[in-house]
Amino acid sequence: MKKFIVIVLDGFGIGAMDDAATARPGDEKANTLRSILKDHPDLKLPNLEKLGLMNAFGSESGRMAFHDEANFGKSALMHFGADTFMGHQEIMGTLPKKPDVHPFQEKVDAVADHLRKNGHDVKIIKRQGLRYVLCDDYVTVADNLEADLGMCYNVTAPLDFISFEKECAIARLVREVVTVGRVIVFGGTGNTMDDLWNAEEIKDGRFIGIASAKSRSYEQGYQCLHLGYGVDKNVQAPTILTNAGIPVTLIGKVADIVANDGGESISCVPTAECLSHTIEAYRRMETGFICTNVQETDLAGHSQSSDTYKEILEIADRGIGELIPMLTEDDILLVMADHGNDPDIGHSKHTRENVPLLVYKKGVHGKRLGQRTTLSDVGASVCDYFQVDAPQNGRSFLERLK
Repeated sequence: MKKFIVIVLDGFGIGAMDDAATARPGDEKANTLRSILKDHPDLKLPNLEKLGLMNAFGSESGRMAFHDEANFGKSALMHFGADTFMGHQEIMGTLPKKPDVHPFQEKVDAVADHLRKNGHDVKIIKRQGLRYVLCDDYVTVADNLEADLGMCYNVTAPLDFISFEKECAIARLVREVVTVGRVIVFGGTGNTMDDLWNAEEIKDGRFIGIASAKSRSYEQGYQCLHLGYGVDKNVQAPTILTNAGIPVTLIGKVADIVANDGGESISCVPTAECLSHTIEAYRRMETGFICTNVQETDLAGHSQSSDTYKEILEIADRGIGELIPMLTEDDILLVMADHGNDPDIGHSKHTRENVPLLVYKKGVHGKRLGQRTTLSDVGASVCDYFQVDAPQNGRSFLERLK
């Protein structure tokens, strides 16, 4: 019985994409792995090395070399920017659509009208010449103030007064009429509307919203859902596989951001725990798809700490080393990333980089996947492996492994 395991080392890029200079000026110098090796030339990741990390990277280091028997390639990002959420939607087979960037001010009336047409009570909150929406007395719709301004809108509510399911239904209506990258719906228990009003902030004179941390939403009973632009779960690998009766398990951050209605989703952050869950899921599963996101690599990049990055990579490498001997001739393991996060680039944001594709299949050696144009080739390959319908986007690379 065959299994396909994907491990995403979040933010582990191997060099700037060709369009980085125009798409994200400054990122043309980004190379996450190169920065880590510069700071830690003694870095040794024996399992990733054997899987072809340095082959995909394109050069050797003092302690890690090319591996002739590795099956490897690399992939560009098709989605706009360099984003974990959209990166994972792309991995699962979504064809990325370029979102718009603009303040919520430009969408207040459209959102209010759409909510009213769908039977909701809507009030417009006005502050210092800016406006946002209050729906059904407890749900605010306004700018996200934490991400790049204009990229996301937040739907926020105190969940002691309205259910998360009702809040999500409102958020989905918002999603229908806005074109920014994400609508983020969240809330917690133990807080009130006064906490939300007290968390109201204005930035740059054009953006108004509820500051997430100040809203006390995180303190108790926190729930969150990300609704991406152009994202349809029905054309993604997890839903396609589940509908075909093939089990799906998502582990780590991917469990929080990818729809997996009929499968198992395990949220966790510590790297050792994520890999332990992966091994346990593999042992339990007779056949199926496992995808694990190792988030702490990305967090190390955000903290601009190559020291922490090195430590997390070593933990992940050990976990991958425990998994590989368990795999049979029928299994495939793919280790990859979703974007870059260069700890030495000079800022704490993601970087637009190519990512490695490192494949292990027992008895298969020296295969080249080449340069892929989209992360969706992964989702397409997973669906191809299980002989189910293809996802919306991507081309399978399984022929390259024969």
